[in-house]
Parts: sequence; C-alpha cells; structure tokens
Amino acid sequence: MRQPPGVDAVLAALADPARRAVVERLRAGPARAGDLAREFAVSAPRMSQHLRALRRGGLVEETGVADDARVRLYQLRREPFAALRSWSEDIESFWAGELGAFAHHVRRRSRARR
Repeated sequence: MRQPPGVDAVLAALADPARRAVVERLRAGPARAGDLAREFAVSAPRMSQHLRALRRGGLVEETGVADDARVRLYQLRREPFAALRSWSEDIESFWAGELGAFAHHVRRRSRARR
C-alpha cells in the first residue's frame, strides 16, 4: 500500500481546526481573504497564514478578480481531496481484509471445537 504524493502536506494543512473550518466554508464557494477573516473573527494576517498553509497543502488556490488586481479569491481544489480519499479507502480496504480473515479464523476454530 503506497501513500499518494502530497498526502502528508494535505494532512498537515488540515491538522489545524481553524483551517478545517475555512475548508468547510469554502465548500460554499470562493471567498476573499478579508471576508474569511471577518467571518471567522480573526485578523487579516492570521487568515493569511491559514490560507498560506492551505495553499502549501494544495487544498486551495487563489485567483485574481478581473475588476481589481488587488483582490484574490480563494477556492478549493479537488485533486488533494481525491488523493486523501484514495489513501483512506486503501487503509479501509486493508482493515476490511484483516477483519474478514479474523472472522474466517474464528468460524474455523468454532467448527473445529464442535
């Protein structure tokens, strides 16, 4: 079982509850950093730190606004979540196999005792 590239960065970015909350908020759609800072009642520099960590993890991307070059919109990226889901499904599959083998072992032993 191999870990997809980038999963460490994704998990590191999601380790902070505030960043997970930002991800949840961005599920509703793109937002400006200043709007996010107001919504979460944190300073602009603190929100910038969270967004930087989310960008490093590959979870969000920033895009410009045609009307104002100073404004940046942040939105979720699909790919890192797909990689995380794939890794998680591999782990789940492993444990399902282990539990299946254990159940088979228990059934075999109980039949042998009869």
